[in-house]
Amino acid sequence: MSPLRPELRLDDRDIAILAVLSREGRIAKTDLAGRVNLSPTPCWERMKRLEKAGLIRGYRAEIDLVGLGPHVQVFVTVELESHRAESFQIFERTIARMDQITGCWAIGGGYDYLMQVVTRDVAAFQSLMDGLLESRAGVRRYFSYIVTKPVKNLPPASALLGDGGG
Repeated sequence: MSPLRPELRLDDRDIAILAVLSREGRIAKTDLAGRVNLSPTPCWERMKRLEKAGLIRGYRAEIDLVGLGPHVQVFVTVELESHRAESFQIFERTIARMDQITGCWAIGGGYDYLMQVVTRDVAAFQSLMDGLLESRAGVRRYFSYIVTKPVKNLPPASALLGDGGG
């Protein structure tokens, strides 16, 4: 999310719109208006303003991975061989092309990145990681953590919007 611009002031209804949309992106606009105590036209105008400001970047469906078939979800911490700016750029360009890596964050602390990986099984995960190690991505070492069950998974915006969800 881009930093809040001084000319963009959010009030309680803007925050409520963002909170509802972060959980229910497909909610009907009339239902959204009712939930935030606005009539449909002003609610729609606020949504458009929030989209134009870049606070709403898109709308997505939450897919039940179990319904798609067998899979494994793995979180991976990655340490690079070198900490030059070019090394970070090469790594980031490399993983951007790998669809199985569904999330990646640069992190502070003992590791350089935290990745989220989804593959059909552990063998496919290991093949992905072997390919990453053989590439010129500059990975020194990695540690993998297989998800055994989801416990909580809210949209990240819920924490900032104070919607009390979860």
